[in-house]
Amino acid sequence: MFRHQKELQFEVKVDRPDPMLARQVQEVLGGQFGEMTVMMQYLFQGFNCRGEEKYKDMLMDIGTEEIGHVEMLCSLISQLLDGASPEDQAEAAKDPATAAIMGGINPQHLLVSGLGGLPTNSLGVPWNGGYIVASGNLLADMRSNLHAESQGRLQVARLYHMTKDEGVRATFRKMLARDRYHQYQWMAAIKELEEKNGVVVPASFPPEAELESQPHAFEFWNLSEGTESSEGLWATGSAPDGTGDFVYVSEPVPQGQVPAPKVPATELHHDLDEWESLKQAVKK
Repeated sequence: MFRHQKELQFEVKVDRPDPMLARQVQEVLGGQFGEMTVMMQYLFQGFNCRGEEKYKDMLMDIGTEEIGHVEMLCSLISQLLDGASPEDQAEAAKDPATAAIMGGINPQHLLVSGLGGLPTNSLGVPWNGGYIVASGNLLADMRSNLHAESQGRLQVARLYHMTKDEGVRATFRKMLARDRYHQYQWMAAIKELEEKNGVVVPASFPPEAELESQPHAFEFWNLSEGTESSEGLWATGSAPDGTGDFVYVSEPVPQGQVPAPKVPATELHHDLDEWESLKQAVKK
């Protein structure tokens, strides 16, 4: 059950309208790593969570907080759009540089949402449910969550430097702080799950089951010029789970065969063997 409370989680108050910035903020609202994505990702992981209740509760707690962040960004965008008009867009387009780089004010803010936030990214591409990850495997999902929070916080940090509006920056600082803590939460959950089940997903498929392929689990194939890629623990160290030591293969060679697919039926018009196709056609 969800309950809406009218107050925002944190105050959102801009110093002045800025339709251009409103367009940019759309990225951290409805973009691939925006608040809509983490909101839906954590909630669906929570809805489908089986097993220990503490993981479900954490997912639902953070997912519900992200609903509030979506509302905060919608309020921020609306304030940045206050007073915007079609005339403003025409005025912005008079500057060739602005028109070329920004394309003027997002016309959908005027035509579609009536000066409100949209479930789209900064280019007007609609938010996509394919952005979210909810696999049912806790470790895989928590790692996806850490990735999503990392990318989302990175984008908010970049936006922070794109404005001098102290009101907007104050909102961003709150979001940056919460995104920092959410990264801590996912890192703690990942550490706990790795200690329980191991570092490789899925833990239920043990290394021994790979049989003759097991040696390849520790080989680093050098497939680029030079050997700089050997200078790291990923190439010369030991596996995090202690199951083996890495081997740097400086000049790997193929171990498979050259594929020799059969020529399809002539009726498919593949044109792979024109003369053979003609001969077959004549015989028929």
